[in-house]
Amino acid sequence: MTLDLDGRVALVTGSATGIGRGFLLRCARAGADVAVHYHTSDAEAAATAEEARELGVDATTVQADVTDPDAVETLFETVETELGAVDVLVNNVGDFAPTHWAEMDVATWRRVMQTNVDATYLCCRRAVPAMRETGWGRIVNVGYAGSEKGLVNAENAPYFLAKTGVVMFTRMLAADTSEDGITVNAVSPYVVETSDAFPEDAPRGRWASVEDLVAVLEFFLSERAAYVSGENVEVDGGYLPESV
Repeated sequence: MTLDLDGRVALVTGSATGIGRGFLLRCARAGADVAVHYHTSDAEAAATAEEARELGVDATTVQADVTDPDAVETLFETVETELGAVDVLVNNVGDFAPTHWAEMDVATWRRVMQTNVDATYLCCRRAVPAMRETGWGRIVNVGYAGSEKGLVNAENAPYFLAKTGVVMFTRMLAADTSEDGITVNAVSPYVVETSDAFPEDAPRGRWASVEDLVAVLEFFLSERAAYVSGENVEVDGGYLPESV
């Protein structure tokens, strides 16, 4: 698919490694100047930024805790100073804690909710005004396969709940920006090849690749999807999670 982001600025949260890195490098290959956001992975962020520069675009690294409103403000101010206003925002950050809800401590519960829901909200809140001014913007949020079906597993309750919230927020924001030249969509994987742990059975005999997810991102960012907003594409090989 042809994707032209020449002259655009893309910010991908959590883009030093894994899925976020794949998303960011696809934006760079399409010509966007890119901001590599990280929380603790500074060396990996620097390496990703250098790889983006080798593609012929400008790239910067920015550290921030995206659950902190002040840190998000500083993050965007830094990107705007070094690259320009954010045209493409990918909200990739979201902690995962596979622990039974009754055994999970409150701090972990809150961290999962904050890194998924709060971080998405705070970054969107900061990005949308500039997109409205220019009349163009692309926001892609990362959900989780099955979460919007109302299914939740006791071993991972806050993550399912948080990702359901992310999808609901995506659709609300899509409606609220429908006259502004902005599209807001979500891509929702099950287990990806870069995950730290894997269940016993993989749908279709394999886990999702980063490229499987990048393909959906590519469509959402393209002009072919200019009339597509408020959608959630599950990249899961037909997985249907168990609900308890």
